[in-house]
Amino acid sequence: MTILTLEEQTEKLKKEGNELFKKSPTFLRGVASVDQLPISQLPEFAFAGRSNVGKSSLINAVTMTRGLARASNTPGRTQELNFFDANGQFYIVDLPGYGYAAAPEKMVQAWTRLIHDYLRGRVQLKRVFLLIDSRHGIKEVDVKIMKMLDAAAVSYQIILTKIDKISKTACEKVLTDTIEKAKMHVAAYPEILVTSSEKNINIESVRSQFVKVLKGI
Repeated sequence: MTILTLEEQTEKLKKEGNELFKKSPTFLRGVASVDQLPISQLPEFAFAGRSNVGKSSLINAVTMTRGLARASNTPGRTQELNFFDANGQFYIVDLPGYGYAAAPEKMVQAWTRLIHDYLRGRVQLKRVFLLIDSRHGIKEVDVKIMKMLDAAAVSYQIILTKIDKISKTACEKVLTDTIEKAKMHVAAYPEILVTSSEKNINIESVRSQFVKVLKGI
């Protein structure tokens, strides 16, 4: 049996992650209430984060599919749970941004309830990627979501976004701070990723996480 070095294992995972998205995922449906959720046993990976955190841009970069998730400078653009079918292997779920939205308060409350109901009760949900804007770090509204995921025993992994917008020193500071805060949450996956969709920084590492979850490693 060949024993790979850590570096070789990392490269192998990256290659397998790239293969996962060699064929572009397709839009399946938008879900506005839990009774519209797809009836399927396929594993699901959800992307969550504050409004305008760069969720759509990261999904497009990870899937290598321009325009798959609609990016917008307007917070609150995603108003449903958007499901994407990754070639019958798994689903990617783009959740509405929380914390702020340019929409009526009742609509924002409805999105919030929908997000909570989905995150608490979806057995197929294998990993939530919780996006945090590296320029701002973890905010109180993020902590509320983290506590809810802890209580529901849903595994989530923090991804810092937009690191190309800050200095190396600032990046190191927010990463250290995020690691310390994540330690206080039982469902938080210990490895935190630092990314930039615009500069394609560590996007392969995000793809690798899909492989690790699907293989149970």
